[in-house]
Amino acid sequence: MKILCILLPHFPLRCEIRRHPDLQSSSIIITHAEGSQKLVLDYSPELEGLQRNMPLQQALSRHGTAGLIQADIPYYWSVFNTILNSLERKSPLVEGFNLGQAYLGLDGLQLIYPDDHALVDAVREVIPVTFAASMGIAQGKFPAYLAALCNSTESCQVLTDNPDSMETFLRDIPCDVLPISTKSKDKLRDFGIRTLGQAAVLPIGPLLSQFGMEGRLISELARGYDSTPLYPRFMEENIEEDAMLPSVTVSLEALLIAVEALFSRVFARDSLKGRGIRSVALWTRGWTSEYWERVIRFKEPAVDIKGVISRIKPIMEAFPQPCPVEQIGLKITGLGYRNGRQRSLFSEIRAREHLLDDIKQLDLRMGSPQVFKIKEVEPWSRIPERRYAMVPLSQ
Repeated sequence: MKILCILLPHFPLRCEIRRHPDLQSSSIIITHAEGSQKLVLDYSPELEGLQRNMPLQQALSRHGTAGLIQADIPYYWSVFNTILNSLERKSPLVEGFNLGQAYLGLDGLQLIYPDDHALVDAVREVIPVTFAASMGIAQGKFPAYLAALCNSTESCQVLTDNPDSMETFLRDIPCDVLPISTKSKDKLRDFGIRTLGQAAVLPIGPLLSQFGMEGRLISELARGYDSTPLYPRFMEENIEEDAMLPSVTVSLEALLIAVEALFSRVFARDSLKGRGIRSVALWTRGWTSEYWERVIRFKEPAVDIKGVISRIKPIMEAFPQPCPVEQIGLKITGLGYRNGRQRSLFSEIRAREHLLDDIKQLDLRMGSPQVFKIKEVEPWSRIPERRYAMVPLSQ
């Protein structure tokens, strides 16, 4: 499949400059937190020696005078989703799972655009000038990504299907660009394999023996072959709401009141009449710009505020806020209709159904079965461990 890759380098930094133009002349580091550790999310290009997810202390040891900005993840995704929405007017097949990196499916667009340059010009029209887009076209996502990554000009680099030209292009690209584990990258380096050209000439057998299933991936990508399909965004309605709190708070009760107010706005929309919520991303931003987010899914679409709050409250209790909260918001990414279901006339059976429903909700919240029952498997076996097995009660 012919694919166009669009890279927006230093996307979080460009978003901050777009919001605060005075940062254009400053050297800054954008940070985010993973647990108790502060990491680098993005940085000004002139700050040499930095890389993404580097510990902040290590970055400050190199550039101690750089300004620090706490990452505003909801804002970055809002800007990126706006760009993706604009790209969907150029191609119906748009993938954008990573900030600042998008893929467009080009098959069939030759009926609209006479050549690749006309398509690239149309795409550049919908990307704000703040973001210096780098583009590449190839057969497959990984070759298109490399074409965009190695393109430093305003034009779009197009890779042909010619094996010789593909081999020449890939020959000197470092193996660090491969989407494999850090352990495998280190092993390649230990073996003295530093470029894709060196990896491409290796037989598949030794690669499989040393790297397992990643060995086949290394062999294929190093030769410019990528069969990974394009995963376009779902064309469904997304609902977003957010609110600034009157004062910063860590009170769970105050946060739940704010969440209830947001869902009151959601359920008041005409577009939600007769439908329920299947999935919602709840996020908060603290007074020090700390970001917290959890995705909550429902076994059956929730059609009222009570059902939503009963599911969200345990999540917020289990995952407390990292700091006092000043803003809270939600993004509903899945809507659906409730399934019709007839309850039993007998109270004992209804009680059992309610218990099973509670167990399923517990399994869904914890991510794995929590309640089990003992079931006969091989009662005739001479080995006691084979006679019975524990299976989830919800099955």
